[in-house]
Amino acid sequence: MSAADEILDIVDERDRVIGRAPRGEAYARGLRHRCVFVEARDAEGRLFVHRRTPTKLVFPSHYDMFVGGVVGAGESYDEAALREAEEELGVSGLPRPVFLFKFLYDDGAGQTWWSAVYEVRCALPVDPQVEEVAWHGFLTDEELERRLSEWPWVPDGLAAYERLRAHRAGR
Repeated sequence: MSAADEILDIVDERDRVIGRAPRGEAYARGLRHRCVFVEARDAEGRLFVHRRTPTKLVFPSHYDMFVGGVVGAGESYDEAALREAEEELGVSGLPRPVFLFKFLYDDGAGQTWWSAVYEVRCALPVDPQVEEVAWHGFLTDEELERRLSEWPWVPDGLAAYERLRAHRAGR
């Protein structure tokens, strides 16, 4: 089954399930669905950053400071966060990611999804999926800040990152 065929729950503005659709159809028709964003840090506290492969359905070849993805039909945010983190980092036995907050992402052009933000510490050696990750590294917060204006970033990841910074600052 291709990524475009994966079945997603379609949700309303209050994050209640109102139907189901294949991922490709949800993207093409701008149907609101669910996603998870997991901030993964190594034992030294550096942030996992990666460049998406050019074959990704959305934001190909863009950088991201989160691992994550869509929540499958019938799957909880918590289940999706652990599954996506282990898949993208290429590890098993990861601690359960800690939920931080949820927000409704809207790109202003008809694409919108509920976004749950998590954090996890990954002390294991990573081996990211080559289908998902073209490049990866662990950056300090200062290195990430310098790269924000230099690299093309996924817009929803940037939105989640800005909200995460505000969340941690108590705003």
